Amino acid sequence: MWSAFSRFGGLVAARVMGAPLWRSDGHGLGIALATLAFMLFSTMDLLGKWLSADCSIPQMMLFNAGFSLVPATILAWRTGGFGQLKTDRLGAHLLRSACSLIATFAAMTGFSLMPMADVYALLFTTPLLITALAVPLLGEQVGWRRWSAIIVGFAGVLIVLQPGAMPLGPGAFAAVASAVASACSIILVRRLSSSESTASIALYPNLAIALAMAVWSLMTWTPMSLGQMAVAAVAGLAGGTALMLLVAAYRRAAAAVVAPFQYSQMLWGVLFGYVAFGDVPAGGVVLGGGIVVASGLFILYREVILAEDARPADRPAPAATAGAQASV
Repeated sequence: MWSAFSRFGGLVAARVMGAPLWRSDGHGLGIALATLAFMLFSTMDLLGKWLSADCSIPQMMLFNAGFSLVPATILAWRTGGFGQLKTDRLGAHLLRSACSLIATFAAMTGFSLMPMADVYALLFTTPLLITALAVPLLGEQVGWRRWSAIIVGFAGVLIVLQPGAMPLGPGAFAAVASAVASACSIILVRRLSSSESTASIALYPNLAIALAMAVWSLMTWTPMSLGQMAVAAVAGLAGGTALMLLVAAYRRAAAAVVAPFQYSQMLWGVLFGYVAFGDVPAGGVVLGGGIVVASGLFILYREVILAEDARPADRPAPAATAGAQASV
């Protein structure tokens, strides 16, 4: 279930995927690809939640990561061959893989215990955490506007969790842990992206998690029917395909245009949760989730403003892109 760590902010994706913030060609296609990608991520979450009733999380992660390797391998082959997977930073890749494993396991635990919309409301704190962690870990400067957005966003989290009004269950703690681990994973992506290929950044965590879960699953294996195996395989293929589509989206459209569409997963979460499990989000989840989303969008907007200020003066932003950014 890669959505837990693949939901990253626009500027992060721009740096990793090599998409300039001021690129204007292909916006329509980029948006279409991103919308499909985030729908597939939510589909993967839905299938994982359905399987969690009968299957252990390690074996679901094994199937997800294993079948996600198929699109990731295709990506490596189509974008320069397997020579680009050579690395001198194996330790950093392993550390990121560990963060991704924790994020994925925690997210799947959250989805198995809570409605999808509730989990998404908490997972969407990842961009806020990335901005906060970028100060001590990357030495980046964060102004008072973005700090204010972070504080407001976490106020939204408190509205979702309603501490004191109801006991906080393990599902909520798992979702928050997934968001923290996802943020750490993406911070490492930002470090790795200076020297590593997109294919290696996408493939190594899948491979590491598949190997780790193969060992873990031997101790926790629950018999699966052929139908359950097929569903787990489809979930993995959906996640891997979604990642490839997201790479293509950020290469065809400005990150500021594409990134906000990740929040469409909240809509998919509400729809899938209601149709498949009869879940109706509580008012606090809707209000708090909306605050978290608004805070994330504001941080993205400030990232774009700062990136535009740092852009070379001889590369003016096309009018179409400027208009799109202003609408974020």
